[in-house]
Amino acid sequence: MEAFVAVGGGFLLAVLWFDLMFDLQAHGQGDAELPESVLASIADYYRRVTTTARPMNRLVAAAMLWTLAAIVVELATNDVAAWVGWASLTLAVVATAIGAMRTVPAAVRLGARSDAADEQSRRARAILREHAVCCVLIAALVTLQLVSATS
Repeated sequence: MEAFVAVGGGFLLAVLWFDLMFDLQAHGQGDAELPESVLASIADYYRRVTTTARPMNRLVAAAMLWTLAAIVVELATNDVAAWVGWASLTLAVVATAIGAMRTVPAAVRLGARSDAADEQSRRARAILREHAVCCVLIAALVTLQLVSATS
């Protein structure tokens, strides 16, 4: 089962990597309003991946659910040490909750470009922070699963 969790986590890590490539444009710009070219680039990306890429944008949600389900199966079948399963579940639930409740709605709104530029800038910076946190959480999940599988 570790392989299923690691594959799901690896996919999510790859998605986060692509998101961060766009998010990083907001890094190092200070607290001022982001330049229009930066906002346009980030917003266009998020419009594509959250809105116009249907039904493929559902794949990320499916991977989140797949990964959570695989961890629950790990726990139910004692495939891994209990602490590995519970730590994995905690990492995955926190990352999924951040994504589902904060990051995706913010990305959809940013992609719509319906807010003033200062609000779009705030959202872009918040998305960057949230993606960085989720990247660390998912990387820890994948590492934990891979180390557990080899021991």
